[in-house]
Amino acid sequence: MGPNATVTGPGRQRAAAAGEDATPTAVEPGAAWGEYLAAARQLDGVRRSAAAAAGEQARSAEAAREELTVVRSGLASQQELLRELGVPAISLVPSPPELTEAARSMAGGPAAVLAALRVARGRADAADAALAARGRFRPGSWPARARNLLVYGPFALVVPLIQVVVYAATGVGPASVAALICGLPMPAVAFVAGWVGIGRLFRVGPAERLDRTVRFGALVCLVPAVLVTAGLLLALLAG
Repeated sequence: MGPNATVTGPGRQRAAAAGEDATPTAVEPGAAWGEYLAAARQLDGVRRSAAAAAGEQARSAEAAREELTVVRSGLASQQELLRELGVPAISLVPSPPELTEAARSMAGGPAAVLAALRVARGRADAADAALAARGRFRPGSWPARARNLLVYGPFALVVPLIQVVVYAATGVGPASVAALICGLPMPAVAFVAGWVGIGRLFRVGPAERLDRTVRFGALVCLVPAVLVTAGLLLALLAG
């Protein structure tokens, strides 16, 4: 076989097949670029979602702090009012089961904490409304003059009523004169008794000053005594 002879047959086919296997398959540049863009878009979406979640958590945390300040202030005023009404201090402290339930309800992060605080604020507002509704029927919440009249009034009427009863029972006589004379200093006694009674019946906070309406109380105690004394004096003189 000469050097220029052409080899045909199975040997040439095997050599060609081996050459084809040794050549690596080329990757299309367009497909690789598309995969890169898809991965970049996916990564950017994850980054945006994380940033949005972080921003939402920050806003929820800030709102929760503001809500907590309002709730604490409202609860403090309610506790002070309930203590003044005679509620035991131990009843104003949450029990361990209540603390556990509150911790469980706030385990979901700032958003859950904010939701729990808003629920607590709603309950506190409802309690304030209930206390205000009950307070309308409590003399301690009335205006000072109307409240103090409940104390000054009875003391101011006791002695004049006794004088009228004595005069009606005995007529013109020594007993009526004695009742009239004894009743002259009684407005001052009624005023002092009312002044002390107001301090005992109505309580105010440490930073407040109880308004006893001194001038109004003196007038309330003086007017019935003057009217009854004048009427009895005229009756005695006429008799």
